Amino acid sequence: MAGLWFEQFHVGQHFRHELTRTVTEADNTMFSLMSMNPQPLHIDAHFAEGTEWGQRLFNSMFTFAIMVGMTVQDTTLGTTIGNLGFSEVTFPAPVFHGDTLRAETKVIAVRESKSRPTQGLVEFEHQCFKHDGTLVGQCRRMALMRKSPEAA
Repeated sequence: MAGLWFEQFHVGQHFRHELTRTVTEADNTMFSLMSMNPQPLHIDAHFAEGTEWGQRLFNSMFTFAIMVGMTVQDTTLGTTIGNLGFSEVTFPAPVFHGDTLRAETKVIAVRESKSRPTQGLVEFEHQCFKHDGTLVGQCRRMALMRKSPEAA
């Protein structure tokens, strides 16, 4: 698996993920409507032109999903049991159609599970940047991770 086992993480570890994603109008409209979000700021060009942004905003929940998704291959692909929670989610700058996103991850905390000897907890801080380096999203994620079969 591409993901890392619990033992392979350490506090301060930093990943600059290679995957990038240019977001489109179709992405924004589809996600907004599929997630039952009729906010005209996302789906109505005429309405959005009259806002302080002057154009439609890319749905922040999709920005969040892309940010976390871009980190999976390098960190948790096939080695996680599941996400236990997200905290400190912020979107400090807007994303617009045509922006290209990239992600970085820092390992904030690592600890063995007290109740599951073959597992451990890893807390990640994910950050999402636009192509110009602007920070557009960040969060902390707690993941329950598998220990390697050799360590278990």
